[in-house]
Parts: sequence; structure tokens; C-alpha cells
Amino acid sequence: MEYLVAIAFLAILGSLGAALYFMLQDGRDGKPKTANMARALAFRVGFSIVLFLCVLAAWQMGLIQPTGIAPGK
Repeated sequence: MEYLVAIAFLAILGSLGAALYFMLQDGRDGKPKTANMARALAFRVGFSIVLFLCVLAAWQMGLIQPTGIAPGK
């Protein structure tokens, strides 16, 4: 489970970096703008949702436990 979370987190950071790169490079020097930045951000959202669902599934299966902090205090 730890490896899955680490890989998903790296994928999220990688797609953010790709979006930054495309934001800075697209449309410069007379080149037309592309949809690469929006695509990279869409992948980031997808990776984030998958990561959340994996953590939720791991909690439901008992692979991870809450910290024990009482809610509302």
C-alpha cells in the first residue's frame, strides 16, 4: 500500500510539473497553443481521485488504521 501511495503521489507531482512546463512553453515563438496543459491537469485530478479511492479501500479492508485522534476535539 505504501508503494501505491508513493507512486500515485509522484504521478500527481509529475503531472503538475508537466502542466507548468506546457503553461510556460505553449504559444511562445509563434507556435499555436495546445491542450497539453489542460490534459496534464486532468490527469492530476484523475490521479488524486484514484489515490483517495485507494486509501479509502485500504481503510475499509483494514490495511490502514486511523490515528486514534478523537473527532471533534
